[in-house]
Amino acid sequence: MIQDARWLAAAASLSARARPASRPNPGVGAILVKEGKVIARGWTQPGGRPHAEAVALAAAGHAARGATLYVTLEPCAHESARGPACADLVSASGIARVVIGCMDPDPRTSGSGLARILRAGIAARHLPSPACERSLSGYLLSKRLGRPEVTLKLALSLDGCIALAGGESQWITGPQARAHTHAMRARADAILVGGATLRVDRPRLDVRLPGLETRSPRRWVLTRGAVPEGWNALPSPEAIFAMEGTQHLFVEGGAGAASSFLRAGLVDRLLIYRAPILVGGRPALADFGLLRLADAHGQWRLTERRQLGSDTLEVYETAKSSEQPLER
Repeated sequence: MIQDARWLAAAASLSARARPASRPNPGVGAILVKEGKVIARGWTQPGGRPHAEAVALAAAGHAARGATLYVTLEPCAHESARGPACADLVSASGIARVVIGCMDPDPRTSGSGLARILRAGIAARHLPSPACERSLSGYLLSKRLGRPEVTLKLALSLDGCIALAGGESQWITGPQARAHTHAMRARADAILVGGATLRVDRPRLDVRLPGLETRSPRRWVLTRGAVPEGWNALPSPEAIFAMEGTQHLFVEGGAGAASSFLRAGLVDRLLIYRAPILVGGRPALADFGLLRLADAHGQWRLTERRQLGSDTLEVYETAKSSEQPLER
């Protein structure tokens, strides 16, 4: 089980290459292992096809016979004009064993993919993998709750400000932190700012990293009014339930938009970039409806901390369960 968990974690890392180009399909990773060595690997291709398992099996060819397939998500079992069901490909491949990191909540596959592989006489099992869950977080949440995963990014001074009192905000953080932000943008399907931020800062919200310029996410603004060409309007945080084809939403600011999403209970992940400066200016958040200090505790868990030049990044995930649908 320890070795299986390690190979699943490796497949989860591999799946990062698929995101977000695999939309509307999830970014899945697959690794074929024989006698302790990787013989092939694959990840979901741009546009969602071929799937990761199909890529890995095609790369391995006849060498797949007797191998173990590690895949982050249950192989699909539904028919599609775009390609065969992966459960059928796996069943006919001659592999000896399959280990799945996450079961697919899509009702067209849920449990059927694993069952079909077992019926083919292949030893197959679901080994719950936190690494695979994290790699598929946007897809799993969209299937379970009907909305994208929301990441809120805040770039702060030590005293919790996002700008000087006069409004100047470029730049709170240094070049390494800004480059990391662009990498996070490249992993998102959509990016959002508040109406005031759009009017005052006129942000581009694109990806400006060499080789990743085409990964710029779709741009949204939190407003009930008109928006410039190339932008989409979101009338309220709750409207994300209608954002079809979006698994990962990246909220960049400002304080009003951030507070609105927190007030609605629709933030799943926090990226807090903290610069070693004091500015005494505009706070990062407005009132988001917290009535008792005691209620603030236990809401977030730290999952990552790293140094980016002189700045520090802290990543927090919500402590609330993602298994139950939110009330709407």
